[in-house]
Amino acid sequence: MEQSAAASKWAGKVWATLGDSISAANVYQPIVSKRLGFASVINAAKSGCPMAAGGDRDYGATVHSGKTLETVPDCVTIFAGTNDYRLGKPLGSIDGRDIYTYSGAYVTLIEELLTRNPAVRLNLWTPLQRDKDGWDTEFINEAGYRLGDYAEAVRAIGRRYALPVLDLYAESGITKLTLDYFTGDRLHPNEAGHQRIAGMAVAFLERL
Repeated sequence: MEQSAAASKWAGKVWATLGDSISAANVYQPIVSKRLGFASVINAAKSGCPMAAGGDRDYGATVHSGKTLETVPDCVTIFAGTNDYRLGKPLGSIDGRDIYTYSGAYVTLIEELLTRNPAVRLNLWTPLQRDKDGWDTEFINEAGYRLGDYAEAVRAIGRRYALPVLDLYAESGITKLTLDYFTGDRLHPNEAGHQRIAGMAVAFLERL
């Protein structure tokens, strides 16, 4: 039997989402929020922006936008990576703190959020697979990486910090074969794509 929103552990809690245009569209969040009973959702995602700092999209880099949260709420989701891949951001190392690299920016943001609120239920989502303008799962970007390398970095960071990872890259069923069904442009989810993300997110967040 499906758990009611009123009975959910998240009933009355606050959820923040950080990331790029997929989250900035604010489509999956209301679905998840209604199912789980969140009191409010803070959407701090910035369209077209990567996790890592630097370049002409530095203003919206997730490593920066995460710091704009006035308070770190009960639950925070980080869902970024596809723009780091597209913009050729280097992966860097999870042992470093170079915010101009994907891993360095990621761990810097995580440590900032956990320092401000050690009780936050921080969760990491891998980027989705894509196939737009030649940038697919096999194309190697100018930094020398495939999209899957950024997804693997998220998994490794989750293991390092004992944080749960929602592996949309490997488990969403959104691939080259299904992108036309789940997206409008083989990158950005359509209604069906957001419903798929939301369905996975509800089950994922319920078990935390």
